[in-house]
Amino acid sequence: MNKGDLVEVVASSLNETKAQASRTVDAVLEGIAKGVLSDGKVTITGFGSFEKKKRAARTGVNPHTKEPIQIAASTTVGFKPSQALKNSVQGES
Repeated sequence: MNKGDLVEVVASSLNETKAQASRTVDAVLEGIAKGVLSDGKVTITGFGSFEKKKRAARTGVNPHTKEPIQIAASTTVGFKPSQALKNSVQGES
């Protein structure tokens, strides 16, 4: 599923136009991004949590030349699914 598919699901579920659903999806995604940026973590009960994480500097390998390269430290976002989502994916209720 991509963003367009998600917009269609939201439009159908809320009986809205695709334009309205697109604005709704955009607002939710923007809210999650702002929450992670300002608070470091966004938890959506029954779905999971998005959390800012730091990656340490490390040595990697250039796949073309096979030479070792230094990868700088960075900040990323991780997602941890809730138990309810895990159970849903496994077909449990």
